[in-house]
Amino acid sequence: MFLSSITEPEQLSPSVLAYIGDAVYELAVRSFLVGSGMARVNCLHNEAVKYVRAETQAKVLHALEGQLTDEEKAVVRRGRNTHSAHPRRTGVMSHRYSTALESLIGYLYLKEDSGRLEEILNLARRVVGDGL
Repeated sequence: MFLSSITEPEQLSPSVLAYIGDAVYELAVRSFLVGSGMARVNCLHNEAVKYVRAETQAKVLHALEGQLTDEEKAVVRRGRNTHSAHPRRTGVMSHRYSTALESLIGYLYLKEDSGRLEEILNLARRVVGDGL
C-alpha cells in the first residue's frame, strides 16, 4: 500500500485531504453499487452521481454534525473554509460542505481509522437511500 509515507495527515492541507477523500468516497460508492448487484455501467454511473453530487455530500455532512469528535470538527472546519474554485452548477455553500466531507474522509483514510470511515460511508449510503 502507498500509505506508508504519510505519517501525519493532520499536517496536510484541506485541499490535499479532499483530493484523497474524493477518490476514497468515489471508490466506496462504486464498490457498494457493484456489490448491490448492478451490472450495467450506465446504471452504475447514474446511481453513483446521486452519491457524489456536492449537494448530497453537503447533506451527509449536515447529518453527521452532532456526531463528530472535536478532532473531526477541526478537519471539517478547515475543509469548509478552504477557498477553491467551485463548478458553475454547484452552489458555493454546497461545494464548501462537500469539500469538508471529502477532507474528513481523506483524513480518516490517511489516519487509517477504518472503523470511523466505515461509519461515515454507511451514513452517506443511508442519507441517499432515504431519498435525501
